[in-house]
Amino acid sequence: MKYAELANAGVHEQPVYEPGKPIEAVAREFGLVSARIAKLASNENPFGPSPTAVAAAQAALQTAHLYPDGACTELRKAIAEERGIAEEAIIVGNGSNEIIELLGHAFLRPGLEVVMGAQAFIVYKLVTKLFGATPVEVSMRDFGHDLSAMRAAVTERTRLLFVASPNNPTGIANAEAELIELAESLPEHVIFCLDEAYAEYLDRAPDLRAQISAGRKVFCLRTFSKIYGLGGFRVGYGYGDPEMVQLLQQVRQPFNVSSVAQAAATAALGDLDFVENCRRANEAGRRQLVEGLAALGFASVGGQANFVLAEVGDGQAFFRALQEQGLIVRPLTGYGMPAHVRITIGTEAENRRLMGAVGNFKASGQLAGSGRL
Repeated sequence: MKYAELANAGVHEQPVYEPGKPIEAVAREFGLVSARIAKLASNENPFGPSPTAVAAAQAALQTAHLYPDGACTELRKAIAEERGIAEEAIIVGNGSNEIIELLGHAFLRPGLEVVMGAQAFIVYKLVTKLFGATPVEVSMRDFGHDLSAMRAAVTERTRLLFVASPNNPTGIANAEAELIELAESLPEHVIFCLDEAYAEYLDRAPDLRAQISAGRKVFCLRTFSKIYGLGGFRVGYGYGDPEMVQLLQQVRQPFNVSSVAQAAATAALGDLDFVENCRRANEAGRRQLVEGLAALGFASVGGQANFVLAEVGDGQAFFRALQEQGLIVRPLTGYGMPAHVRITIGTEAENRRLMGAVGNFKASGQLAGSGRL
């Protein structure tokens, strides 16, 4: 008997998440030097991790023989102080992805539905299907979440509704007022999950803490993988009503976040200068990419996160052509957007190099403008 015959039926239909192509893989495939490859595919911070976080992580290595604090006490305390949230209202995960999965463990089963944008973070759909629930994908409006249409998609079977603001992979954020309106309009059996992974890149992030305090079923997610530059540590957090957080704690694995990751994240919260410098550089990089692409004849959406959505005609061909030059971007065929790529905003030099490569390809006839290859 084969393993496939022993597996649960849903496993065979479960989609697999495809991460951005690793630097080492591109180096091997094209005979390039790894140090010369610019990875602009996974929305990582091109300025590296917070130096304060690195120092804290190095210190934490001295006690790596001990199990981590399973309750993430110091990190939750730091988050509570920084965000003005009660400690018991916070759960820390192995990246915010784990917390999305915990939501599935606690609230999803066959027969239930999850409402999400058609071009939203694909993990919402993967987790929904993992637990046998049905993803209800709502068409986007101007590359952003159509909150009215999402509200109309809610039924008595809906258990979770996900909105990422700014959205990945399109970069568009929803206004605070319309998010509050959605939260206040949902029925009691629906949990509104606001994914704030890129909130630190906004001048002022939407704030739904008052709705949580008022008893609305709102749960928010944040990560240390983006502006804090700690993607390799895999640490994120969620916050909401303490009763809901306790349910998630009950389905969480013990020691799910390493001691080194906890130390790094706690320190990163206090590195305010680093965060502000990254935010300013990101805004300058956004203008550089949007203006550069426009000058070359490519339409783009600058968005409000740390990446730019570009229409290039054939995303896979664009992706392959840039790889040969040691530049990795993200094709979006898996998101139903085969004509687009997502380009992480890099350093000034990386952005300039990308524009130079695209310009050279266009001049040679390999690329055409107006969003066409």
